[in-house]
Order: sequence, then structure tokens, then C-alpha cells
Amino acid sequence: MQVVMELSQAFALCAATDEATAIRDDVSFFQALQAALNKKLGENRKSPEQIDAAIRQLVSKAITTEGEIIDVFTAAGLKKPDIGILSPQFLAEVRGLKHKNVAAELLEKLLKDELKLRSKKNLVQSQSFAEKLKKTLNGYHNRAISTMQVIEELITLAKEMDAATKRGEALGLTEDEIAFYDALAANESAVQAMGDDKLKLIAAELITQVRKSVTIDWTLRESARAKIRVMVKRILNKYGYPPDLQDDAVKTVLKQAELLCADWV
Repeated sequence: MQVVMELSQAFALCAATDEATAIRDDVSFFQALQAALNKKLGENRKSPEQIDAAIRQLVSKAITTEGEIIDVFTAAGLKKPDIGILSPQFLAEVRGLKHKNVAAELLEKLLKDELKLRSKKNLVQSQSFAEKLKKTLNGYHNRAISTMQVIEELITLAKEMDAATKRGEALGLTEDEIAFYDALAANESAVQAMGDDKLKLIAAELITQVRKSVTIDWTLRESARAKIRVMVKRILNKYGYPPDLQDDAVKTVLKQAELLCADWV
């Protein structure tokens, strides 16, 4: 196990080279064997060096077994984090990693994975956070900010994502309802004019009525889209949504409905 740990560290340093690629299946075999031994022997305590090597392997995605990525968190004896409930303890551990570039790469990967999940559920949230992530990473890659700065900015972004999830819970909205709420609240002027309570009512009614109206092929038939467009506008008028903001709101709501309708029909 010590030798495989050293092998993993060495491989991680040159994983992108042709020479490393040529032996990755062999390295994969030994890492899988090491993981099985760790599980069998119940070795939960790992050195910082082992953890750093495991995280680097996660980031690089260089080691595969039968086409699948090895779960290096498990191999290293770590509990794989769920970014949806990122804890202060986990973020503190990432901030304290010895190799700061590894910490930055790990956070980048976890945030991108989370954005992929959110892009299938919440249009406005995923677009907003994607823009923030892109801006931060551009600054880092252009060396406008240091590695420590990018780590702090990525941790802040992770906390904002977690707060966005908890905000929906605090408002008493389901995951689908908060997605429509965010679509309606994308324009700050609408939030100021309507307030949370009215936007919540609109979001709840949109969910109910759109769910009743969508069919499997509604996104492909202009007549079906037009019918839902009219219905959405009628609901916005009913609650006094600002007329000058309605066109953009209807477009955003329809795009949001397209994301969610696959689970409804």
C-alpha cells in the first residue's frame, strides 16, 4: 500500500503525459487493489500526503478502471462530500490543504459538477453562478488573482450556492417552485415591485397550471408553446406583475418549464 501511494503521487505529477497515459491501466489496477485492501483492513486514518495524492487523482480524472473513474475519496478513506450541503468543516479542510493549487482545482471541479446538476433544474440560478465561476476562474488563469484568493472566492461561491438552496427552504417552496420563483425574480425591479409573498403565489400557480398543460412534445409544437405562453402571461397579469417586465419573464418561465417538463409528463 505504501508503494502504491508513492506510485499515485508520482503519476499525479505527470498524468497528462503520453508516458503516463500508456501505463494508466496498470496504475488503475494497483489503485483498485489498494482500495480493496484499505476497505478490508478498515484503515480509516490516512496521511496528509495520501489525501493530497487522492484528491489530485480526483481532479485529473486520469485513473480509470473498466472505463469508470475510481472513487479516490473512498480509496483515501474520506467521505465524499455532497456540495449541496457543504459544511464549514469540509471547506476548512479544503482551505487547509498543503498544496493550494490542488485545493483550487478540487473546488473548481466540485463547483462545476454542482452547476451541471443545477442547470437541469434551475435556469436562473445555474446561469448566475456559472457567470460568477467563469469570472473568478478567468482572473485566476490570467494571474490577476493569487491561488489563495481564488480558493477564498470559490469557497464564497460554494457558500452562496448552499445559501440559495436554503433560501428556497426558508421561503417554504419546493425545488420546482423556487426554480420558477427565481425565473420571476431574475429582474430586481420585479422583486421590489411585487415582494416575496406575491412572487411565491405566482410561482406556485405557475407550477400547477404549467404542469397540467405540458405534453411530451409541447416544446416542438408552436401551437402548444403559444397556449402555455398565453396562460403564463394571464397569471402574471392576474397578480399585477409589472407589464414592462412581462415579456422577459414569460421567456424565462418557458425556458425553465422546458428544463422541468421531462419529469412531469
